[in-house]
Amino acid sequence: MNFKHSVFFCAVASALLASQAVSAQTLSEAVDQTIKSNPDVLIEANRRLSTDEAVNQAKGGYRPKIDLSAGVGAEWSENTSTRPGSDNLWRRESALTLSQMIYDGFGTKSEVQRHQARVKSAAHRVAGTSEEIGLRAVETYLEVVRRQELRNLTQDNLAAHERVFEQIKLRSDSGVGRKADLEQAQARLALAQANMASAEANLREAHIQFQRVVGEMPRDIARPDQPAGVPTSEEDALGVAVSNHPLLNSAAADIEAAQAQTRAAESLLRPRVDLELGTSWNNNLDGVRYKNNDAYAMLRFRYNLYHGGTDKARVAERRIQEMEASEIMNRTRRQVEESTRLSWNSLLTSTDRLPKLKAHADATELTREAYAKQFSIGQRTLLDLLDSENELYTARSNYIDGQFVEMFARYRLLADMGKLTESLGVAPREEAKVIMANGTPANAEPTAAAAPAEPASVEAAPAEAAPAAEPAPAAEPMPAKEEAAPAQ
Repeated sequence: MNFKHSVFFCAVASALLASQAVSAQTLSEAVDQTIKSNPDVLIEANRRLSTDEAVNQAKGGYRPKIDLSAGVGAEWSENTSTRPGSDNLWRRESALTLSQMIYDGFGTKSEVQRHQARVKSAAHRVAGTSEEIGLRAVETYLEVVRRQELRNLTQDNLAAHERVFEQIKLRSDSGVGRKADLEQAQARLALAQANMASAEANLREAHIQFQRVVGEMPRDIARPDQPAGVPTSEEDALGVAVSNHPLLNSAAADIEAAQAQTRAAESLLRPRVDLELGTSWNNNLDGVRYKNNDAYAMLRFRYNLYHGGTDKARVAERRIQEMEASEIMNRTRRQVEESTRLSWNSLLTSTDRLPKLKAHADATELTREAYAKQFSIGQRTLLDLLDSENELYTARSNYIDGQFVEMFARYRLLADMGKLTESLGVAPREEAKVIMANGTPANAEPTAAAAPAEPASVEAAPAEAAPAAEPAPAAEPMPAKEEAAPAQ
């Protein structure tokens, strides 16, 4: 019977361990879940899909237009057919027409190219938003882990104060210790308990922030490994950022869209040729009591000779918008470079500080151990012992903070380079691929050197490409609120 119970217990324990292993959430899984469910990413994804349909609309200009019309009603006529009086007839008419564009000054072609450029821009904006929101997911993930480690450190600090308090209380109860020492130890213990409550509250807040970004509460997360692919020099980081950042690629596509829009405006200055086929079946028209049927095939030439200067002004406006977009591109490129340089500087600083923080923590631990031995033989006061305990707690807290600042600086630099999701092995969304939703490839990838921008909206012209968001430096993953002061 005991053997059966042992086997059953082992099976249950194995099942529990297996379920915990399955439910553990890695950083890559958290970022992947964020990209799939975060509203900010989904907004850009839907904008990309709607832009796909704009391309299909523009391609409709290549196809024929067929119209069917029919009508019936009463007619009163007084003309040469009804002289010397008038006539009331029951009028019936129907018509079928087909119009096929032959030449429109390359207006349709320019519109298709413009919307294809918008598709590329929207796809890169999906990728850029995925990088931005993915970095937020990394920040909240690391914040939860950091808070967990600080909570565990605070527990150790509380346990140390409890041991000291019990030791001093035992001395006081036996009449050896002083009452003032007992009161001092009790005060420090109360403050350590308050610090523990603050650490638990900070961890709960980190869970809430994680849920807001990722869409679910964290599941058994642990400190991740250092990310791969971090460059070894600032120049390498800048080179990758300028050539690979999704927002810069989106900007280059926006410039293409603006140029195509200018060509579309120029098409209004050229003639238009259409093939028109039509037929009609009518009865009792204009007072004539008989059929009036016809069919025709026409090649129509249309050319506007004067439009008050409107078309020329529109072309000039589009060209100025191209220049505006180029300057916005230059501005945003500087912002991308600035963000990359700041991220590199943050990585250098945090990497330089980390060994010093560790040395401080190690030295403080040795000091605490020495003070504890000296206190036991009466060479150190209780205040010395409690101060050394809290100095160790502060040093270890600073070292943990420094480790996470250095780790986040690496992820932040990868995000500025447009390589965050790739380094985590997270697959991009389908909408982030520069391919039409129906499988048709969009134009070739632009050479990234620009920032997202779109000319201002213009009347009597197709909708402009939406501007990509400008990159902004990410914040470092420091506590959202001040840590509770360690017990003094």
